[in-house]
Amino acid sequence: MPSSHLEESKTVLAARAAMSNDRKGVRALIPFLGPAFVASIAYVDPGNFATNIQSGSEFGYKLLWVVVLANLMAMLIQNLSAKLGIATGKSLPEMIRAYCPRWLSYVMWGFSEVAAMGTDLAEFLGATLGLNLLFHIPMVIGMVLTGIATYLILALDRFGFRPLEKFITAFVVLIALCYIVETVMSRPQFGQIVHHSVVPWLGNNDAVLLAVGVIGATVMPHAVYLHSGLTQNRVVPRNDEEKRKIGRFNTREVIIALTLAGFVNLSMMYMSASVFHGTGHTQIADISTAYQTLTPLLGSASAAVFLVSLLASGISSSAVGTMAGQVIMQGFVGFTIPLWIRRVGTMIPPAVIIMLGVNSTQALVISQVILSLVLPIPVIALVYFTRRRDIMGVLVNKPIVTVLAVISTVIIVVLNLGLLYLTFGGSIPGLS
Repeated sequence: MPSSHLEESKTVLAARAAMSNDRKGVRALIPFLGPAFVASIAYVDPGNFATNIQSGSEFGYKLLWVVVLANLMAMLIQNLSAKLGIATGKSLPEMIRAYCPRWLSYVMWGFSEVAAMGTDLAEFLGATLGLNLLFHIPMVIGMVLTGIATYLILALDRFGFRPLEKFITAFVVLIALCYIVETVMSRPQFGQIVHHSVVPWLGNNDAVLLAVGVIGATVMPHAVYLHSGLTQNRVVPRNDEEKRKIGRFNTREVIIALTLAGFVNLSMMYMSASVFHGTGHTQIADISTAYQTLTPLLGSASAAVFLVSLLASGISSSAVGTMAGQVIMQGFVGFTIPLWIRRVGTMIPPAVIIMLGVNSTQALVISQVILSLVLPIPVIALVYFTRRRDIMGVLVNKPIVTVLAVISTVIIVVLNLGLLYLTFGGSIPGLS
């Protein structure tokens, strides 16, 4: 038996041992770790760097509550997505194709591909920018290197799901370690962090726009689609009891992975609040400027750690974005294209931006707004499917879960409508 299949078989056997209580504690959870960590990389991609840094610089600690809210919604939504794959053996796009009219499936596929391109734009530009700032590699050459690196990561899939899961998980841990270092160096005000993490504030129209951007950068459409694809055939349940047990292990993994991602997002914003806003640098809306400003304020070591986290984020999330694109195409229209063709195709938008000299960070922020506008589509579909007992069986949502999911969906839709209103010249009474 090839080593890749042997490792997968070991993982499945270990998972079944955990379900039969032959493995306990942390050892029982280990075989189920992977899918949520792969999906979580989308929650710490370069788009998060752009929106969190700009939010912290301009408004200090005041928008931390948006990060907390977005992360709680992300936990709920990602758990539903993973549960759908476990219960049905199908990904969310496959379910949409099976239950919706063909024309609607194609329309949703089109919007989802736009979302995937917007995602890859952010991730690709972030990695390229990280190479440029850290190693002074020209942007065009950095773009090619990023494309090669992400393709090599994706090539791990031929050795089975486990090596790719471990590689992406290592990147998530590396990014988190970088921000533990940044937290120590930036010395934020922990009282302010606690207060503004739970007390909502939206002082002006710019704050609303950034709040929507933060949610768009946190709850990602392609991650919602991907997670169901990662769990659909990983450990196939043989009966209802195994479905329940896999579902419970999955929930624990989602909480662990998304808590880690949430910490990274919070630390991005409070680091920016402490270092930039706290020193009067309230207009840091550019990753390059953030790096250049960080160096004299905290030293070259802090700036280098910042860039290492950006580079790790960009390369790993770009690979995950390409994986999601395959799940989206396979699910909605029933065919796939070679990974290298998708990789080259998704390089075109960032290549155009780089060659035209467009501000990379502004492009990142705009891409997150686009993602936020597309986000209601998969979330509404996900809530619809997971509330149906005839589809989910024993893993059907409990009423309170459906209520919370509907509330999350309403928040997303309302914020998106507000974004459109403000974008086209409207203003919210009482806000400047």
